[in-house]
Amino acid sequence: MLEPGMRLVKLSTEEAPAVAQEFRISSIPTLALFAGGAERARQSGVMPARQIADWARRAV
Repeated sequence: MLEPGMRLVKLSTEEAPAVAQEFRISSIPTLALFAGGAERARQSGVMPARQIADWARRAV
């Protein structure tokens, strides 16, 4: 739905706690959208795939 313009990446906060801390992930799930190396949007909470895609498109 988002390729090739966007890519979703999943991070396991249990397997990479230092990365989770670096990106200030305090609740699960958390979506963070980055563009040009900077965070542009953040959203916490469960969403269906279609809603995630809509959120990402609006955020850029």
